[in-house]
Amino acid sequence: MDDATDQTPDNALPLPELVEARLFGDRKLAEPVKALIREALDDSGNTEDGARASTGPLYLGKVTVTGFRGVGSETRLKLRPKPGVTLVVGRNGSGKSSIAEAVETLFTGTNAHCSGQHPHRAVRWRNLHQGERTVVEARLTVEGDPSPSTLTRTWSGDTFTDSEAVLRRPGNGTVALEQTGWEQATRAYRPFLSYVDLGNMINGKPSEMYDNIAAILGLDHLNTAARRLTAAKKELDAVVNAEKEKKPLLHTALEGVGHDDRALKALLAMEEKGGPDHAVLDALIAGVPMADEGRLREARLEATAETEGPDLDRVGDAVDTLRKAVADLDDLKGTAAADAHDRAELLQAALRHSDRHADDMACPVCGTEQVLDREWATRAEAQIAALLREAEAVREAEARLRSATRALHNLVLPPREIPAVLAEPWEAWGECRRITDPTELAERALKAAVTLTDACAIVAGAAREELAAKDERWRAVVDLLAEWTGLSREAEAAKPRRTAVSAALTWVKKLTTEIRDLRVDAFADHTQRIWEKLRQQSSVDLKHVGLHGSERANVRKLIMDVTVDDTEAPALSVMSQGELHSLALSLFLPRAATADSPFGFVVIDDPVQSMDPAKVDGLAQVLDELGRDRQVVVFTHDTRLPHAFRSQGLPVTVLKVERGEKSKVHVTAETDPVKEAIDNAMALARTENCSETALRHVLPSLCREALATAIVEAAWLRRNRTGQPADRLQAALDETERLIPLASFALFDDGSVHSDEEVKDSLRSLYGRESTVLIHRCQQGAHPGGFLPQDPVAFVRKVEDLANKIRKPEVNA
Repeated sequence: MDDATDQTPDNALPLPELVEARLFGDRKLAEPVKALIREALDDSGNTEDGARASTGPLYLGKVTVTGFRGVGSETRLKLRPKPGVTLVVGRNGSGKSSIAEAVETLFTGTNAHCSGQHPHRAVRWRNLHQGERTVVEARLTVEGDPSPSTLTRTWSGDTFTDSEAVLRRPGNGTVALEQTGWEQATRAYRPFLSYVDLGNMINGKPSEMYDNIAAILGLDHLNTAARRLTAAKKELDAVVNAEKEKKPLLHTALEGVGHDDRALKALLAMEEKGGPDHAVLDALIAGVPMADEGRLREARLEATAETEGPDLDRVGDAVDTLRKAVADLDDLKGTAAADAHDRAELLQAALRHSDRHADDMACPVCGTEQVLDREWATRAEAQIAALLREAEAVREAEARLRSATRALHNLVLPPREIPAVLAEPWEAWGECRRITDPTELAERALKAAVTLTDACAIVAGAAREELAAKDERWRAVVDLLAEWTGLSREAEAAKPRRTAVSAALTWVKKLTTEIRDLRVDAFADHTQRIWEKLRQQSSVDLKHVGLHGSERANVRKLIMDVTVDDTEAPALSVMSQGELHSLALSLFLPRAATADSPFGFVVIDDPVQSMDPAKVDGLAQVLDELGRDRQVVVFTHDTRLPHAFRSQGLPVTVLKVERGEKSKVHVTAETDPVKEAIDNAMALARTENCSETALRHVLPSLCREALATAIVEAAWLRRNRTGQPADRLQAALDETERLIPLASFALFDDGSVHSDEEVKDSLRSLYGRESTVLIHRCQQGAHPGGFLPQDPVAFVRKVEDLANKIRKPEVNA
C-alpha cells in the first residue's frame, strides 16, 4: 500500500480516476486483489445505464414551474447555463422560494418543506389556484453534448412522493432520473442549500453534522466499496468461524466415544499438518473399512462377536454313537465269536511273522523246530477263514467303534484365529482329537464341548455388546463429523478469497483515510478562506475544522476550533445567528468546488438571514469567487445582496420575482437602478402634453432618485477601498436624506458628513460647476414649488451624465 499512498498530483483528480491511478501504481498489490477492488468500486458506482450519466459539468438553463407551492400558472426562470452569479430577488411571499424548492425537488424528489421535515410544520405542495397540474421542468446543458437536455418531474397522485422524473438527452432517448447516475452524486455533492438546510448544517446532532460534512468530501464511492468488501469479508469470516466454532465440539465428541479406532483416526485426520485429510474423513463418515491396525483390531472384535462353540447336538449324537459302539463291542466279549476272533487274530499274527521270517520255521512261542512250514501256513489260512466267518459280529462291532471314534474326532475343528480369552477351553476341546480310548474320548469330548460352547456364548455376547455400544457412540458423533467436514471444506475454499478480500478492504480503507485527510485539509482551508471573507469585523476567528471519528463510528462529530479575541471558546455557543449562518455557508460552499461533482451549478435559498452589512459584502465576494467556475443561483429577499455586488464592482445578473393575483408569478430581469430611474424620467420628459405638475415634481424626483442611487453606490465603493465599517456607513446613509450631505460619503474617506460648502466645492472640482445646480434642482421637486425645466429631455441627459461620472471610481479617487 505504500506505493499507493505516496502523495502525488493525482490528488486533484476525480475520485474514480484517482483510485484507478493508485491501483495502477501499486506494484505490491496482487492482481486478484486489484480485481476485487475494481469489482467493489464498479458495484458501488453502478447505475442501470452508466452511459447515460453526464460526463461533463451540468448547468441549469430555463426552469419552468407549474402548480408547485406558491407558483400557479406556468412561470419561467431564464438562467444562463454557464459559470457566473445570478441573484433571484423578491419580497417574502413573491414565490422565489417556491421556485428554489421546485428546482431542488426536480433533481431529488424531495425538499425540507414539502417532505414534512420542516421544524415547525409540513407545507402544502400543490398550488391553491393551479392544483390540477403540477410540473417542474428544466433545460440542462451538459458540457460535451451537442444540444441541451430536458429534465421533467410530474405528479400524478395526491401525495408529494407520487412523482416521476425523466431525462431527455441527445443520443440517449428518454430515461428515468434514477438511471442517470445522478442520485448518488446528488447526495454526496448536494448542490442545493435551503434555509432549513442552512440551519441543519450547524444545529444538528454531532453525528449529523459529521455526516453532512463527510458527504461533502465525496467519498461515497470508496465508502460504498468498503461496505461491500466488509460485507463480503463478513460472509467469508462466518464460513471460517463456523468451522472454528464447531471444531472444539467435534473434538470433545470424538474423545467421548472411548476406545474406538474410528474416533482416533478422525482426530488424526482433522489435525493433519497440511490441513484436514478430507478423504479419510469421508471414508469414516461413509463407513468404508480401512486396512490399518485399527481396522484389524476392530475385525478381531467383530470375529469374537461371531465366535461359536461346537454344535452340541452333533457332539451329543457322536458321543452317544461312540458309547453304543463301545457297549456293543463289550457285549461280544466271552462269546464263541469273540474267541474265534481272538484265535483268528493270533493265527494272522503268526502268518505275518512267518511271512517276515520265511527261513525260520520254528515256533516263536514254544521254540519247536520245523513246525511253521508251508503246509502249516495253508492249514492256518483255511482255519483263519473259518474263524473269521465265525467272528463276523465282532468285526462289525469294531468297525462301528472305529467309525464312531473318527466321527467324534472330526467334530473337533478349531477356528483360524482363537480369541485369547477362549484359548484354554479351545485347547481342551482340541486335545479330544488326540484321545484314542473310546470311553475316555466320549467322556472328555462331551464335557469339553459344553464348556467351550458356554464360554463362546459368554465371550461373543460381551463382544457384541461392546460393538453395539461403540456403534451407538459412533453414530452419535458421525453426523457432527460430517457437518464439520463440510464446513472445513468450505472454510478451506474460502480462505484464499478471504485473504484477498481482507487485503482489498485494508487497501481501500487506507486510501480512504488518506484521501479523507487530504480533502478534509483542503475543505478546512477552503472553509477558513470563506470564513475570513464572511466574518467581516467579527471577533470570532475560525482556527481549525476537522472530523473526529469515522463513517461507521458511534461517536463522530464535527470539530470547529474558534477563538474570540484570541481566547479559545466553543463555536456554537459564542457565535451570533448571523455568524452561525456565515459559518454554515463556509461549511457548505466548498462542496461546489470539488472536482468529483458532476454539477456545474449550486442553488442557495435565503443565505443572507441575520447577516449584518459587512457580512453581506463578504458573501458577495465569496459568491463571486465561486461563480468564476460554477453557475451560482441565489434566491433572496434581501436587496442588500445585489447592492453588495454592485457596490464592490462584482459582476452579477439580477432577476426580480413578483407575485400577482391567483399565484401568477412573474420573473423579469432587473435593470440598473440608476438607468431605470433615468429611463423613467426620460419617458416622462418625452411624453406629449405631459402635465406641468408631473414635469415640475415627478421628473425632478426621478432624477434625484438616479443621483441618490449613484451617490450611495460611490459611497460603498469608497468604503470598500478604505475599509470603513459597513454597519457604520449603512447607519449613516439611513440617517441622511439630502443629497449634498449624502455626497460626503462618496467624496471623502473618513465616513463622516462634511459641511455643505466643502461638499459643493468637491463636487464642482470633480464634476463641474453645474453639478451642484443640478443636485439643487433635483431636490426642488420635493418642495411645493418644484422645478420646471425649460428643456426636460436636456435636463434628464445632464443628470444622467452626472450620475455616470459619480459612479466611476476613478473619477472619485
